[in-house]
Amino acid sequence: MSDNTKGILWALLAAALFAVVIAMAKMAVVDYHVLQILFFRQMVVFLSSLPDISKSFPESLKTQRPGIHAARLIGAFTALSCGIWAVSVLPLSMATTLGFAQVLFVALLALVFLKEPVGAHRIGAVIVGFIGVIVVMRPGVEGLIDVNTLIPLLGAAGAAVAVTSVRKLSQTESTATLLVYQSVFVGALAGIPLMWLWVTPDFFGWVFLLAMGVLATLGQWVGVLALRLGEASVVGNIEYSKLIYAAVLGFVLFNERPDSYTILGACIIIGSSIYIFRREQLRPSAH
Repeated sequence: MSDNTKGILWALLAAALFAVVIAMAKMAVVDYHVLQILFFRQMVVFLSSLPDISKSFPESLKTQRPGIHAARLIGAFTALSCGIWAVSVLPLSMATTLGFAQVLFVALLALVFLKEPVGAHRIGAVIVGFIGVIVVMRPGVEGLIDVNTLIPLLGAAGAAVAVTSVRKLSQTESTATLLVYQSVFVGALAGIPLMWLWVTPDFFGWVFLLAMGVLATLGQWVGVLALRLGEASVVGNIEYSKLIYAAVLGFVLFNERPDSYTILGACIIIGSSIYIFRREQLRPSAH
């Protein structure tokens, strides 16, 4: 398999893990503030990276690209906080669908900042996939002018900045270094306001929040691996698979039933992802 194909497979797993985490966040936000949920999530990420960081501390924390790290951290905080916030005010399927704007943002940033060869086939796959997103959204639906729909779009922009930055940083920085920077600084941004927003969990709450952190950590590590192997514009297209996961979780956990528009849009989205996946399989020497 080519590196891009391997990246796609890891990205599919990362998307599944993050879909489960965001569904859990939709449950948790009923009792806990968005920032408290984010704080728990980042603390687990931090703890998981400690063994690797300690092996070469403090050299493992050194970087020659502080500017890119800063852009990545701002993007990550925006994406993570808006992702949790969005599912608290929107249906899971709607929040997930609107978050797919990230794919277009990633393709543009990869072209401009990473100088990746975003050819006609990839651009076409992204456009077709986004048409599928529009079908799911159904132009004219009242939700499209709801100010709450701007929340996942803002998160998508932040995620695109973070993804593009990670692609650049992963060429020179270790996975542990990437994760510890994010967990420390994003955790700090989320943790400071908790002096006023903290709600002490019960036993089930502790287990639930920590489980979210563990799954999110696995998703982070797998996602970084996907970006290390595949080009950002290719891996980013696999974000569409989250819609399938969200539809299943929405039905099972929240009794959300996808209508014909959602099913049609999902078929278009899956088709675009399968197309680019097949093209990468036919290019064994691609990187």
